[in-house]
Amino acid sequence: MLGCILARLKGFQKLTRVDDALETWLRALQISVRAVSVPLQEALNRVLAEDVIAQEDLPRFDRSAVDGYALKAEDTTGANQFKPATLTIIDAAEIGAKQAKQVWTGNLIPKGADAVVMLENTRKRSDGKLDVWVPLAPNANVSRKGEEIQKGETVAKTGTRLNPYYLGLLAALGNTSVKVAEKPRIAIIATGNELAEAGTKPAGNQIFESNRIILSAMCYELGAEPVDLGIAKDDVDEIAEKIKTGLCECDAVVTTGGTSVGGLDLVPDAVNKTGKPGVIVHGIAMRPAMPTALATIDGKPIVILSGNPVAALIGFEAFARPLICKMLGMRQEEPRPIVKAVMTRKVATALGRKTFVRVLVTQKNGEFTAEPVSTRGSGAISTMTRSNGFVVVPENREGLAQGELVAVHLFGTVEMVNADV
Repeated sequence: MLGCILARLKGFQKLTRVDDALETWLRALQISVRAVSVPLQEALNRVLAEDVIAQEDLPRFDRSAVDGYALKAEDTTGANQFKPATLTIIDAAEIGAKQAKQVWTGNLIPKGADAVVMLENTRKRSDGKLDVWVPLAPNANVSRKGEEIQKGETVAKTGTRLNPYYLGLLAALGNTSVKVAEKPRIAIIATGNELAEAGTKPAGNQIFESNRIILSAMCYELGAEPVDLGIAKDDVDEIAEKIKTGLCECDAVVTTGGTSVGGLDLVPDAVNKTGKPGVIVHGIAMRPAMPTALATIDGKPIVILSGNPVAALIGFEAFARPLICKMLGMRQEEPRPIVKAVMTRKVATALGRKTFVRVLVTQKNGEFTAEPVSTRGSGAISTMTRSNGFVVVPENREGLAQGELVAVHLFGTVEMVNADV
């Protein structure tokens, strides 16, 4: 038994760099993006599966940008409050010299007009005349046809995540539906005899399993569809059966637990038993999440994460996140929001390992500061709720200095702590 453990420890002495592990693994995968058409009302946060080409100009015609009167700009030359230009108000599709037509924002500009005067710069007289108090240049307050988007122009590229503003632009161009990447299905499996389902009564030294809910939420956050396959006991055959189910029903499998530097690596063994080529990388130069393993069977990806919650979600962040972005057809990994902040105290890290330091970003006196929450204890999930971002320390650094300016990767949309309050 000791010899087995020593052999496994020896295997972990040569750890693979994070970037090298990711590159090697992604090259071994067979990833294709499936397109599906959805109504615009259901497309929020979905990822485009094809370029969107404008089928017409936007605006479709010359239109007013304000509430006011359409007129000929030359008829307002020299106008001011003491000597206004006086025009005749008409209601027709075309105006002539010294004539004006009332228009509202978005209205078609009548033929013959080349400018619009704002209502507040005019006075409508009882005799049907209009006094204009400001001189206008041609095209003033007019949105020209095709000024915003021209027919044939690419308005959104493949791999773009559709926010509310993109949806509004597509609707303004007359689109009612859009082709997006089908949501990749990600099987989530937890392993361990020590795990009990939330809502049940744990036996003996069992703990409530929480990683599946965390990992599922992280899948939802990116636009993937998690499929919960439950808990597998510490049995290679049982784990292998769940992995087979995941590979059959889903596009990728994420496991948590059963991979470490000591004891039996049940999940990697189960993966290798299930199919080829199996585990590609096991043991990565990062902290936390060093026991993470990456595998593929028949081109489908498998991410083997630690059972410790923080290590599991950091491993997901480093490998499953870029995987899902690729499965959605994004040109590159979708970055988290980043803010520059000053470290409040020194942090020591191990040379040769990429370290993810949890921090709490606070704004004080107009400056962002980052307070380290914890650099150890990958099972302490509360460190994630007490932080709102993380700092990545590269392999060639031995920690961070107090007062150092760092880039903090924020956890999605976070409420920034304001120490001035």
